[in-house]
Amino acid sequence: MSDRLFIFDTTLRDGEQVPGCQLNTIEKIQVAKQLESLGVDVIEAGFPISSPGDFNSVIEISKAVTWPTICALTRAVEKDIDVAVEALQYAKRKRIHTGIGTSEEHIRYKFHTTHDEIIERAVAAVKYAKRFCDDVEFYAEDAGRTDNEYLARVIEAVVKAGATICNIPDTTGYCLPEEFGAKIKYLMEHVDGLSNGKAILSTHCHNDLGLATANTMAGILNGARQAEVTINGIGERAGNTSLEEIAMILKCHQGIGIDTNINTQRIYPTSRLVSSLMNMPIQPNKAIVGRNAFAHSSGIHQDGVLKNTETYEIMNPQDVGIDENNIVLTARSGHAALKHRLQVLGVEFTNESLDQLYEAFLRLADLKKEVTDDDILMLAGVDRSATNAIKLDYLQVTTGMGVKSVAAIGLNISGEKFEASASGNGPVDAAIKALKCIIRRQMTLKEFTIQAISKGSDDVGKVHMQVEYDGRLYYGFGANTDIVTASVEAYIDCINKFKK
Repeated sequence: MSDRLFIFDTTLRDGEQVPGCQLNTIEKIQVAKQLESLGVDVIEAGFPISSPGDFNSVIEISKAVTWPTICALTRAVEKDIDVAVEALQYAKRKRIHTGIGTSEEHIRYKFHTTHDEIIERAVAAVKYAKRFCDDVEFYAEDAGRTDNEYLARVIEAVVKAGATICNIPDTTGYCLPEEFGAKIKYLMEHVDGLSNGKAILSTHCHNDLGLATANTMAGILNGARQAEVTINGIGERAGNTSLEEIAMILKCHQGIGIDTNINTQRIYPTSRLVSSLMNMPIQPNKAIVGRNAFAHSSGIHQDGVLKNTETYEIMNPQDVGIDENNIVLTARSGHAALKHRLQVLGVEFTNESLDQLYEAFLRLADLKKEVTDDDILMLAGVDRSATNAIKLDYLQVTTGMGVKSVAAIGLNISGEKFEASASGNGPVDAAIKALKCIIRRQMTLKEFTIQAISKGSDDVGKVHMQVEYDGRLYYGFGANTDIVTASVEAYIDCINKFKK
């Protein structure tokens, strides 16, 4: 049995399915190149038949990335596979990931078919994909709730058909670790072709019950040699297994004897880049990459750490790329310091974009004592809105206790200037009502979330909004040291995404 665990990253496919976290092709390429520097073995670049955007992203990521395998998802449908083959045409190493549901729930209610028919469709898909690609992965959707004996029949059939990797997803996050580990063990013992290395098992666990990482480790300890993960554990519903957690568990528990190709010092910048591009904050207590992951507030803990870090820390912050001696960025920092920090964070830039970013950096630094990594990523992200049709020109708000809040706003819409004012129940309400005086559409604010990037009264605040328009939901993002301005920018971000 190999002592090498292959890391299959699905941030750009399963992770990107989170509402409001969609990336454009340029952003996906940026993440893919960061994943390459991180050392992932396989990048699942998208589901090509699902949309022209996904199709194009798989093509462009295939061109941009050198050594990782580029994987495209399909259903067990020939047309899906044909489109995936076309999308993967430029990949140096390519993989088709095809599959079908195998649980009673899927067979009975989703496909309205029989167990034997599912096996026939699975085998046919693998054989068809094998005509175009040597590396074919099969997924048994909802394997977590699939009877082990029947699952073994499915996996044995697809291995004989040519599948090189068999993905055992806990699609609903239902399994307990002991149960999932036993499932992998049963397959290892009952499927010809697994014990001799003809094919390997892969885990793909969801976090609905908070057990994704535990289930993935149970699978690995019982013979799985590929783990399907995402940066920061993002993904549908409660998310997927976190790449950083699996990588650091194996690094900390070297007695397990299983290694990965992950350069753990690239974890933190990769985490921050994905969080920034997807506008998805990282919870402070998130393992490995949360801002409190290496913080100690208890007096007893502080005393122990000051005497010896090993008393309460099982990892060195530098091992995950957190440099405790970071250069502090202030209004007195020059281009070189900003350029260094951008490089550390994995942000790509040209000399021209660096000059523009530096100007924005100085404006922010004048408002804050210290500019953090998250501030830098936020500034880099703001540039992506430069081509939007609607931009905020100015915002002036009068508010206070016992005073009716009044807002005056100026918008630039495709080069034409508009102004309006309105009163409201608080400064944000007044500002949005003024905005609606100019943008006269039937839209409803459904969700409004404010988050401080770090700490302090001068901090940059992030605002996430969800606006309903014409029966669809749109997600917007804004960031500013003034939270009212950030709120308006988030609302405008939603409007710029409206389907015409």
